[in-house]
Amino acid sequence: MRQLTLDLRPERTPRFDNFVVGANGEALDTVRLLASFGQPAAVYLWGESGSGCSHLLAAALAETRAAGREAALAGPVVEDADYPLPERGLLCVDNAQDLDAAGAAALFRAFIRAPARQCALLIAGKVPPSGLRLREDVRTRIGQCLIFELKALDDGQKQEMLALYGLSRGLMLEPDLIGWLLRHGRRDLPSLLAAIDQLDDVSLARHRNPTLPLLRDLMQGEQYPPEDS
Repeated sequence: MRQLTLDLRPERTPRFDNFVVGANGEALDTVRLLASFGQPAAVYLWGESGSGCSHLLAAALAETRAAGREAALAGPVVEDADYPLPERGLLCVDNAQDLDAAGAAALFRAFIRAPARQCALLIAGKVPPSGLRLREDVRTRIGQCLIFELKALDDGQKQEMLALYGLSRGLMLEPDLIGWLLRHGRRDLPSLLAAIDQLDDVSLARHRNPTLPLLRDLMQGEQYPPEDS
């Protein structure tokens, strides 16, 4: 019988102070200002999956609320429905490239209505504004935002991020373990973070420390196969 374990790991909450900056210092500083003071009024972040756009949106939502202002994350809407625009608050729209016709229309109306409500807009996507398959007037509005491309992390920055992520789960990951994972695992950030998640789960289930031998055993299994070398 497989033994069940209580999940006593700390909650992983995206914050500004656990975002690994890399070459994205200006973007981080700008989103901090937007969350704290509502300026600049509209920012668009874009970057490949795992670049940190969603992390910064979640951190901005939390920081805005901590400052005593309302913040909302846009969800799916039906035709002619509007996104919530908290007065003197923040509206975040993630994965702009996936907006349907109703969502794109709601975003266009949000751009028009936001100044009167002094509501800042923070939008994120996986492509630059010109690559968004949205109606032209929405692309034009997004293109008028302050725009930042979030750059991918280099290996040293990935190592720092994985160590920080491990600490957020209560794990002290040795540099040799992280280095081995970067050499032999899939190199995109979602897969690297998934490997740490699985290592944590297995170490808890087996009552073993998260060691390099345990990681090797895990990567030889079906859950997280290594890339061909």
